[in-house]
Amino acid sequence: MSVEAGGLARDRSGQMVVELAVVVPVAIVVALVVLNLMGFIEACAAFDQVALDAVVAHGVAPAGEQTQVASVEEVRAALAEGLGREDTCEVEVSAEGVSPGASGGSFVISPLLTRYTCTLYYHPWPRLLRMPGITFEAPLSLRHERQLVVDRYRPGVVV
Repeated sequence: MSVEAGGLARDRSGQMVVELAVVVPVAIVVALVVLNLMGFIEACAAFDQVALDAVVAHGVAPAGEQTQVASVEEVRAALAEGLGREDTCEVEVSAEGVSPGASGGSFVISPLLTRYTCTLYYHPWPRLLRMPGITFEAPLSLRHERQLVVDRYRPGVVV
């Protein structure tokens, strides 16, 4: 009876090492996914606040040249600076004129409305993983978008 118990114990001596070798990589991947998800949620919350402030402050009446291209670049620069996450986040801003409406008989209060679309691209960490002979780059980036319609020539008119 003691021989069987000793033989059984000898057969299971490496079981914990094998289980650990299987569980640890899975736990690391789950932890990285949770870390990236929390970082994305935090970046989205900050982006939503900063995007609206940047459009109202810089998109309505840009300093210097009063063109749409200048206002878009100024909003993008203010948004990137306010967000402060150059390593994991990329910011893109576009502007387009808003048509006054489909019906021809409607009275338009402000015909110069501009829609600013601010887009956040979040790149997961680690973005690039290099090992001897292997290079792995994260194939995806998460995207979040925020829009605001303003009148570029009348401060305070926000739709």
